[in-house]
Amino acid sequence: MSAGTTAPTTVVRFNLAGPPAEPDVLSARYRAAVEMAEYADAHGLGMIQTEEHHATDNGWMPAPLTFAGAVLGTTRRIGVTVSALITPLHDPLRLAEDLAVLDLLGAGRLVSVAGLGYRPEEYAAHGKEWRNRGALQDEVLRTLLDAWTGEPFRYQGRTVKVTPRPYSRPHPPLLIGGASRPAARRAARLGLPFFPSAHLPELERYYHEQCAAAGTAGWVLQPPRRTCLLHLSEDPDRSWAEYGGHLLYEAQRYAAWQSAGARSAVRSAAQDTAALRAEGVYRIVTPDAAVRLAQEDGAQGALILHPLCGGMPVEEGWRSLRLFAERVLPRLTG
Repeated sequence: MSAGTTAPTTVVRFNLAGPPAEPDVLSARYRAAVEMAEYADAHGLGMIQTEEHHATDNGWMPAPLTFAGAVLGTTRRIGVTVSALITPLHDPLRLAEDLAVLDLLGAGRLVSVAGLGYRPEEYAAHGKEWRNRGALQDEVLRTLLDAWTGEPFRYQGRTVKVTPRPYSRPHPPLLIGGASRPAARRAARLGLPFFPSAHLPELERYYHEQCAAAGTAGWVLQPPRRTCLLHLSEDPDRSWAEYGGHLLYEAQRYAAWQSAGARSAVRSAAQDTAALRAEGVYRIVTPDAAVRLAQEDGAQGALILHPLCGGMPVEEGWRSLRLFAERVLPRLTG
């Protein structure tokens, strides 16, 4: 890139969603994802991103902390983000322990985004009341912050103490996710950073107003104006013809979960691969085109690779990741 230009964040996304497959096929895909994360770490990419969903028919990642632990254990530098963790579905004390151990394992490299989720089916599957999600979220977040002090505290009428103490101070990296004013108020009230689910400057302003009112201080991780999920190819036309169905599979299933008013940085309305390609949320691009995207967005942007999107064949995912590492990344950092 040209002198004085700061490179965007580089992210590799894994959710392991795809058409139903036999366990041996899924095992190979999970192992490939961890191996890809190790490769990304060795080649200087910035972040591995995963997420949490339950009660699906497509295998969407239900255990992101287990996956994060595998990635942290095989890498040394790269960050790992769970965006988002559906925190009301977790036992608060156990979650505090799990995140503390992962924080120690990764020496602070795990960042968790606490979200409410948006699918009542997930709450029903875990025996939680959808209508109580706000109260459940408040309890989990308060418990995490109390637990990570390492001191005894009151929890559901009894005194408890959670060990081990985390590596990070004052606590493991934790952001509040969402696209609503209640989410922004919750983050401000607790003095936690806020991560909107889409580019929402008005919500960022509201969050800072609420921080001022609550006497807290915080910051916002605002998604870029343009967020797209990338697959690298020397011949995008051929790759769209051969693999576009995998991108459409994920796009349609994700969109089916969204309510009419939901705001997401990667929501698609496409009904076929031609419309998906024209829309620009999911993109198959050459290395040169990826560099141009980086130059256009600069430090405020993010290049998000999605090598195993929608059941993409593992060997094709590797081709995409290697193209990025060998033909794009050196031009971002050189």
